[in-house]
Amino acid sequence: MTGAESSAPQVPAAGLARRLGTGDAIVIGLGSMIGAGIFAVFAPAASVAGSGLLIGLAIAAVVAFCNATSSAQLAAQYPQSGGTYLYGRERLGEWAGFLAGWTFVIGKTASCAAMALTCATYAVPAGAAPWVAAAAVVALATVNCFGVTRTATATKVIVVAVLAVLVAVVVVGVAGGGPDTSNLTGDLLGHGWYGIAQSAGLVFFAFAGYARIATLGEEVGDPRRAIPRAIVTALAITLVVYVAVGIAALAVLGVDDLASSQSPLVDLATAGGGDGWATPVRIGAALAALGALLALIAGVGRTALAMARNGDLPRALSRIEPRHRVPRRAEVSLAVVVVVLVLTVDLREAIGFSSFGVLLYYLIANAAAWTQRGDDRRYPRALQIIGAVGCVVLVATLPATSIAIGVGVVAVGIGYRLVVQTIERRRPGVEI
Repeated sequence: MTGAESSAPQVPAAGLARRLGTGDAIVIGLGSMIGAGIFAVFAPAASVAGSGLLIGLAIAAVVAFCNATSSAQLAAQYPQSGGTYLYGRERLGEWAGFLAGWTFVIGKTASCAAMALTCATYAVPAGAAPWVAAAAVVALATVNCFGVTRTATATKVIVVAVLAVLVAVVVVGVAGGGPDTSNLTGDLLGHGWYGIAQSAGLVFFAFAGYARIATLGEEVGDPRRAIPRAIVTALAITLVVYVAVGIAALAVLGVDDLASSQSPLVDLATAGGGDGWATPVRIGAALAALGALLALIAGVGRTALAMARNGDLPRALSRIEPRHRVPRRAEVSLAVVVVVLVLTVDLREAIGFSSFGVLLYYLIANAAAWTQRGDDRRYPRALQIIGAVGCVVLVATLPATSIAIGVGVVAVGIGYRLVVQTIERRRPGVEI
């Protein structure tokens, strides 16, 4: 089915409260993106692409921009919780919506695990990291259960602190680390275009925080104006930060040291300012990952809420806790799954699997935005074509294990929905 050209579906009477402004939405997007990209993906990207990771970063940025404009255009027309799950249902049909929602939930659940593990890796010795990561998940899920304004306030504090640390890292590293500009071009194409494309797929994991803004559409005031502005602004700020840090890390550390580093920004800062910088950078990294995790839990919980409302996930998850107006059951269930993941997987596995799910999600977003007409169109259709093609190419270059696991989990979701539909059809008077 497709929705009316300019109308949006009705929200249940007991819906979420519109308590967020444009600034809040921008901060939630920044908290989601900066924690993921800066501290988690540059080392694996350098290992597959060398200095070509800068080209990969540019490719990922282009694909992310195209996807962001599609999400912004759709969010303005459909300002409810659910993101591309909702958009896919309205523009392309129920199965497209389900696939978007399912890939988002599984991909971003893996992202939650990745951010919790990133926080713990920077904060404590390796042996204790999984347990500290699990504790972080429980603590931040609890914060989210007390309302979205608590989430936004906590994220603001974290984002300000992290940006201050990143500025200091770049300035100190470049000023005292003896940057060598030949590190930026000496190995630019040495790993080939496949390696560059693979690095783009890994780096894309870091850009996907703007999706959290769209999934919060039911809680943003004046969403038709605020959500598109917040998405584009958050992405632009994040890109500037990524480029500055990526260039500084490559110039100072070189390809080999960056690729092998367990904590590249700590190494960047200490190269320029000595060992005294290690502790503040580790604190900044842990805070960045916590900010991303906080926003991720909120976004996945809202998509799970939207899916549960339509029976695509267990309907018990659709209950909104009346006092704080949050989908508490959905967020507690998510926290349980993420705790299991952080105790059983490693960081790089989580990143690859997350990218698989999120890229498929945005493929559907681009297809849905392509169908919009009239006043609901804000951006050229060429952007949706570039975004869709980019998503397919980047998925194809992900590690084979990530693709295989992703395909398997998507198949499980399809099987679940088919079983639910079969049961519903057998009930008297029920039509699917």
